[in-house]
Amino acid sequence: MNSNVTPIKNETLVIIGNGMVGHHCVEQLTEQGALAHYQVHVFGEERQRAYDRVHLSEYFGGRDAESLAMCEADFYDQHGVHLHLGVAVLEIDRERKEVVTSEGRQPYDRLVLATGSYPFVPPIAGAEGNSRLVYRTLDDLDDIRAAAKGGRRGVVVGGGLLGLEAANALKSLGLEAHVVEFAPRLMPVQLDPDGGAALKARIEELGVRVHLNRATSEIVAGDDYAYRMNFSDGESLETDLIVFSAGIRPQDALGRNAGLAIADRGGVVIDSDYRTSDPDIFAIGECASWNGSIFGLVAPGYTMARNLAALLVGKPHESFIGADMSTKLKLLGVDVGSIGDAHAATPGAKSYRFNDEVNASYRRLVVSPDGSQVIGAVLVGDNSYYDTLLQYAQNGIKLPADPASLILPAGEGAPALGADALPDTATICSCHNVSKGAVCCQVDAGCTDLGDLKAATKAGTGCGGCSALLKQVFEHELSARGVEVDKSLCEHFAHTRQELYGIVRVEGIQSFEELLAKHGRGHTGCDICKPAVGSILASCWNQPITDPGLIPLQDTNDTFMANMQKNGTYSIVPRIAGGEITPEKLIVLGQVAQKYDLYTKITGGQRIDLFGAELHQLPDIWGELIAAGFETGHAYGKSLRTVKSCVGSTWCRYGVQDSVGMALTLENRYKGLRSPHKIKFAVSGCTRECAEAQSKDVGVIATEKGWNLYVAGNGGMRPRHAELFATDLDDETLIRYIDRFLMFYVRTADRLQRTSVWRESLEGGLDYLKQVIIEDSLSLGAELESQMQLVVDRYECEWANAIGDPEKLKRFRTFVNANGGDPDIQFVTERDQRRPIQAHELNLIPVAEEVV
Repeated sequence: MNSNVTPIKNETLVIIGNGMVGHHCVEQLTEQGALAHYQVHVFGEERQRAYDRVHLSEYFGGRDAESLAMCEADFYDQHGVHLHLGVAVLEIDRERKEVVTSEGRQPYDRLVLATGSYPFVPPIAGAEGNSRLVYRTLDDLDDIRAAAKGGRRGVVVGGGLLGLEAANALKSLGLEAHVVEFAPRLMPVQLDPDGGAALKARIEELGVRVHLNRATSEIVAGDDYAYRMNFSDGESLETDLIVFSAGIRPQDALGRNAGLAIADRGGVVIDSDYRTSDPDIFAIGECASWNGSIFGLVAPGYTMARNLAALLVGKPHESFIGADMSTKLKLLGVDVGSIGDAHAATPGAKSYRFNDEVNASYRRLVVSPDGSQVIGAVLVGDNSYYDTLLQYAQNGIKLPADPASLILPAGEGAPALGADALPDTATICSCHNVSKGAVCCQVDAGCTDLGDLKAATKAGTGCGGCSALLKQVFEHELSARGVEVDKSLCEHFAHTRQELYGIVRVEGIQSFEELLAKHGRGHTGCDICKPAVGSILASCWNQPITDPGLIPLQDTNDTFMANMQKNGTYSIVPRIAGGEITPEKLIVLGQVAQKYDLYTKITGGQRIDLFGAELHQLPDIWGELIAAGFETGHAYGKSLRTVKSCVGSTWCRYGVQDSVGMALTLENRYKGLRSPHKIKFAVSGCTRECAEAQSKDVGVIATEKGWNLYVAGNGGMRPRHAELFATDLDDETLIRYIDRFLMFYVRTADRLQRTSVWRESLEGGLDYLKQVIIEDSLSLGAELESQMQLVVDRYECEWANAIGDPEKLKRFRTFVNANGGDPDIQFVTERDQRRPIQAHELNLIPVAEEVV
């Protein structure tokens, strides 16, 4: 603690900068009663009031400037703060204690610099004019949007955090996106070489080209594109626009010109009380340099703002002693985490590494020289480990006997750190410095609602990275005090999905309206409960989802029994059970694709997908496919998708069982099952595992004696190996166990919960699941099998049902009063197949576009 400023009534406090940190300082000042002492003037160079730069990339996804704003439009007026937007401060006159602005002079008694940083543009010949774009403000994003019109390719110079965000922006605008990075890896500050390699692999899978070890020597006119970037190694790359995101520099020009002390590497020098070399001038955020370091994250800036506000009103405050620069990010949908000493720079530090090159997933755990404490970590591909590792690092929690277990795949390592293991001093929200103890205090004061907790503490309202941990701690503390935790599905049902499933099953409820009337509130339901109840009804009774009473419960894909694609067209995915198909059916698929000019793709799930069908074409296409013997593949539903198989003993010299035959049996049995989330199977004919059964929700691998059963695995963003559940099963026992497993999952899982996440949440883990399914410890076996048999017996192809009913076919119209297609849907031909035309090819930029 240090001595505070003693404010004098009616002193003038000027804050230069209305970014996130400057605004947070104003918030803290108003909360601490500063307006009783100061007249506060805030100058912001941008036209918009403070907005959320952490989620800036969402501006290209449809969010507007108003929705990104940090406060309501009248916040400053309500609190008597004078906000000057679009007014640049040109000079600080320290002798007269005035700031010179584009509107005149403003006297001050205390001055706060919160000017942030600016993008660094390397001194490259030709980097000026239209080729010089940066990614920092909303105006910058508008410039990028304008420059993208008519363009085909965009390049980002810089492979750091903002550079990858910028690449995502270019991709969302329909451009072919490239990243050029001078260093040998992406995000060189946060990631080590292996982490950088994993991130590069992930990002390139998403269609962004990455060029490492590239130094741009000049930018000249291009031949096929607007510009050509010549690299120092003699290579070149042509592009239509270039966005520079090669790092940031402190916005310290005002302080520098005013004669304030400036650090060697830039930034206005401050002491631990945020004072500059002028005792009446303070600096916070990215423009400030403490002990030679700049802190470019939201949390340290907020810490500075919070403590400076307390200092300025004469209240106790914490001196600045540096900040934890750990960060959890999602870049182009890829999880990236960096904690503490991620590069193991501490002398004698030791590292544990998990490197899954197949799935481009990487984790590194750095421990102290004596092996007693976590001091750093790197995560790429799965941030579910982040909260646990961060708490180990921040609180010195004793490591388990095998520290490597903290980064091993789920099911192989140590469990996540429980809320009860965290000390009260553990930081839950670093943006707003909210500890576990602060959460406990709110609970003790009677807080029982998560929204109220966030309003009271502001936890979870900064970058949002702590939301899951905050909820976990809050609910744990409520339960510890005997308070029943509200786990209502939504405002209309004060029940969990599991409870609603039980109600529907026990009471034989057949409709949403009946369930709402008996056990809910309100009259209509919402986007949460309708699909959830629709899924439950389908799981219990397996009535056609096309029935009039069930259609209102379905989302878009289920409503039209097809996946909507990015340009408003739909995909056609007929079931090809086990991947087995006759030549005659292959010919039909080719003829249909040719007739309706559909893009054709063979998937990893051994199916043939047809893309580009318009809404009004769906019944005609499915009519032809059903006539040829096809049926719906349920690619649009939370249901069984595919059963992948190898050729097994039918053809393969290594096969020991008929994997194709078993795959057909399983797919035809479970193809009508609706579940909390999608389900995928695979059957391998031997332990060589060509069908990759151990990455599926249900995996079956042949042995000399029968079948080994694996459960609760999945690929995707959070890959998880399935666990061996039972060995050497005969056909009948295998199917009986799968029946029980699937119905127990359907019965007890939460909404939109994959089998892998459900399995991890089960108390007792795999042993408990074996007791229920194999040993029938709950005496549910016969009931689960009976429930599955009802679903099997009632199976009906949903498309065959719809085509046979003229009333149901009325939904498949693009326009209510016309039978034609949508004139706004256009295509181009590429690689001998048509694809949706992109926005830049129409010279139009969409207002909002979903990024998949």
